[in-house]
Amino acid sequence: MSTKTDRELRRILADVLGLKAEQVAAFDADTGLFGHLPELDSMSVAGLLTEMEDRLGFIIDDDEIDGELLETYGSLLAFAEAKRAGE
Repeated sequence: MSTKTDRELRRILADVLGLKAEQVAAFDADTGLFGHLPELDSMSVAGLLTEMEDRLGFIIDDDEIDGELLETYGSLLAFAEAKRAGE
C-alpha cells in the first residue's frame, strides 16, 4: 500500500536523480540507494535532502544524516514518514 509520503518521495527521487518513473516505481524497502545507484552520489545527496525538506515540509538536522538514512529506500521512506509525523 502506497502512502502520500511514499508517492512524493518516489517523485523526488525521479526528479532529483533523473531516474525513470518506472525504475523508481519498482523500488521496494530493500532497494539499495547510496552506493547502489550511480546517480545518487555525494554531490546529489544535498539536492535530494533539500528537495525532501521543500516538498515534504520538514527540516532535516545535520545530526540526523548518517549512512543508514540513505542505505535503502525503506530506510529513507521510514525517515520521511517519521519526520512528517513530527517524531
